[in-house]
Parts: sequence; C-alpha cells; structure tokens
Amino acid sequence: MMSRWQPVTNLKENASRNPPGVAFFVCLVFLSVSFICFCSYSYSHTLRNPDITKDWNRLLSSLSQFQLCVKANASSSELVLPVPTPLVDRDTLVHSKRTSNLTSLHLKVPLQVSTNSNSGSLNGLVLHTAFIGSLLNLGGKEIVNLTLEVLSGNDNYTCLTISAPKNLLPMSLLPPECPASEKNVLPVLVEVSEAPPAASQICYSLHFNNDPSLTVMLTQEEQRMAEKHLLEFSVFLLCVCLILCLTAALTRPLKPLEWHGFTRALD
Repeated sequence: MMSRWQPVTNLKENASRNPPGVAFFVCLVFLSVSFICFCSYSYSHTLRNPDITKDWNRLLSSLSQFQLCVKANASSSELVLPVPTPLVDRDTLVHSKRTSNLTSLHLKVPLQVSTNSNSGSLNGLVLHTAFIGSLLNLGGKEIVNLTLEVLSGNDNYTCLTISAPKNLLPMSLLPPECPASEKNVLPVLVEVSEAPPAASQICYSLHFNNDPSLTVMLTQEEQRMAEKHLLEFSVFLLCVCLILCLTAALTRPLKPLEWHGFTRALD
C-alpha cells in the first residue's frame, strides 16, 4: 500500500489532466502574493483614503485641463450673475438660481497661469469664469463660479475664489487661505474654449502642481486595519492552495481503463 503512495507523481498526473484546475490554482497563488506585496508596501507608505471622492488635487487638476479665453464684448456688469460659458446651458442656470446655501472660499492654490499673448507680466491679473460642477469632478449641475488672481512675486501659487453650494466643495482638507488683495482690479471675463482660439484671441492656460498635503489619507488606525484584513485574506488563500495541493498529491488519478470500467459499472 505504501508503494502506491506517490505524491509527486499523483500531483503531476492530476495537474496534467486538469488544466482548468491548474489555472485556478495559479490565479489563487498570484492573488495571495499580490495582497502580501500590497500589505508590505502599505507598511512603509501612507495610503489615500478611497472613501473620499472629492479633494482639491482632483478639483485643481480638472480645472487645469481647460483653456480659458477672453470673452468677446464682455463687460464687468456680467459679474453680477454666473458667467454663462458654452459648457453651461440654460437649464443649468435655472437650476443654479434655485440652489441656496452657497459657500465662498478664498484660497491659495498651486496653480500657474500662462497666456498666448505677449502682454508682459501677469502679476495682478484677475480672471473670472464659471463651470458646471460635474466638469470639475464635483458632480451635479450647479454652477461653480471661479475667480483667479495671479499673485505678485509668486509664480507657483494663485489666489482662487470659488463660490458654489457647500455640498459640492471638498471641505475635508482646505488649501491655505489667500490674503486679501489690497488692489481693486477689474476682473477679465473668460470662458472655456471648445474650439481652437482665433489668432487674435487672448487665452490663458492653467498649470497644476500636485500637492500631497491636499489629499485625504488613511489614518494610522484605518491603515493598520486594512493591512490586517489583507494579511488574513492572503493567509486564507494560501491555505486553500495548500489544501488543493494535498488533495491532488494524496489522490491517485484514475487510469483510462479504470475510468472506462467505472463508467460501465455506473451504467
């Protein structure tokens, strides 16, 4: 009886006769190893909180994707109402007017402003525009009013005044508050340009530098809990793999003649 017990031979034969089972076993091994690697990575790195869908890095990154061009025949009186851009339709404006509980924030954000014109220094430049919340990854159809003020002597940061319903704005981690401007500068009305701008049209581009301090991270307690669950699940998968290996090693595969006799006995 002991001479028939050949675990290595049984394992090889069972594997050769059951390719789907082998593929399933390999997937389990890779999955468990991946979880272990991710767990070890999280021990030395802080992870972003996946439950937070809105943060200022995402908002500013979305804003930097658009080119803002000066509106033709624009006047400063239009600042009283949300600025209708080509991406803001009439229904959105009506919906925005019905929305209350607006919040206005004046923040110092890591945005750089550049232009296609040779107008010289942009220090003190103030731009005003409006977006639909969904375009900035904030969700909803409410209007988000934005005013950008280029800081003098600071090329890496811009003052951003954003006005929108409070439920749209990420309030967990706010950029530092921007100091109040001592100058009363008339804003330049700009709009999102969907088509390539004309050669004579002045447009502005925004460049965003990711700021890790604006991303909501997992707390140490939350991260340790996630690591514990990952490790437990990895050990469970490895145990399943071990059971599959032992089952294949201790089970002698039926030979073709034995299998034929077995089916005839069933008939």
